[in-house]
Amino acid sequence: MKETSAVRENPQLRETSRPGAPKDSPTMRLHLWLETEEGLFFGIGRAQLLAKIDEHGSLKKAADELGMSYRAAWGKIRKTEEVLGVPVVRRTGNRRDGQELTEFGRELRDKFTFWFNVVEKQALTLAEEVFDWPVKGFEED
Repeated sequence: MKETSAVRENPQLRETSRPGAPKDSPTMRLHLWLETEEGLFFGIGRAQLLAKIDEHGSLKKAADELGMSYRAAWGKIRKTEEVLGVPVVRRTGNRRDGQELTEFGRELRDKFTFWFNVVEKQALTLAEEVFDWPVKGFEED
């Protein structure tokens, strides 16, 4: 194990013979979200939903691809817009089809995705320092 700041600050991590190493490389999962007193308003699921709306131009198609109901997807979008006070999607056609991201929605998705990726990369680097076995990121799985 490499001597890193994490190891120097936590001497118990210096032990190199650890029982119970998994047979396969485990996959790290992170749950990152943004919330207020009103509750969760944005996380990786909503970033994925916005990405699918952008891809398909349709909330219904985005929801279908992500395995959620139209009602659940619309509820998530409404909650985000309610907390932020800014629309993240706008209608370009009928009620279920024909949506596009607003400029704010696109920026929110991109900034959250950037933040998530940076945090995941740092967490993977630390996992390599702490554990005696390789740990994969979500996208490597």
